[in-house]
Amino acid sequence: MSDEYVDTALPPAAPAPPPATGGAAKILVPLAIGGAVAVALGVYGRLHEPTNIAVNVAGFSGPLAAKAWLATGAATLAVVQLASALVMYGKIPGVRAPSWIGTLHRWSGRVAFLLAVPVAIHCLYAVGFETYEPRVLVHSLLGCFFFGAFTVKMLTLSRKGMPGWMLPLFGGLVFTGLVGLWLTSSLWFFTTFGVKF
Repeated sequence: MSDEYVDTALPPAAPAPPPATGGAAKILVPLAIGGAVAVALGVYGRLHEPTNIAVNVAGFSGPLAAKAWLATGAATLAVVQLASALVMYGKIPGVRAPSWIGTLHRWSGRVAFLLAVPVAIHCLYAVGFETYEPRVLVHSLLGCFFFGAFTVKMLTLSRKGMPGWMLPLFGGLVFTGLVGLWLTSSLWFFTTFGVKF
């Protein structure tokens, strides 16, 4: 037996906790980046000299018709996104999420975004950020808002440890922005010029 004294009255020292990762920074970084995207688009759209020329998509009578139909496709897929999210998270009573609902949700979002990009390029390059009437001003603001909110949503989706409320909140804001864009552009086009390709 050893003569060494062992103090058994004190528990062993607990390991030091890991350094704090900054809960506020997890939220603020995506918000700052999304805000920067929205502001950058607005500034570019305002300072850029509009060309009034945009590449037309084959099969449409002109750039406005192409823009209206692409935005309609994106808005329709946004409704699919909303419905599939509600099913995935069990928010529709009596509806059980099928195994393919996540795939539908992801791919409808990807295709909706791909349809929205040429519309945004047309708006920014050919027209710019315009303010000459309330509908156009609201449309310009919604365009910047949509891409800023989309950026926040994508950054929130890919980061671990984000608060559970952020993804549904920004998913809802992206949906609202896209529907608002559709109302101030495609719906206006169809009611002004008729439903045509």
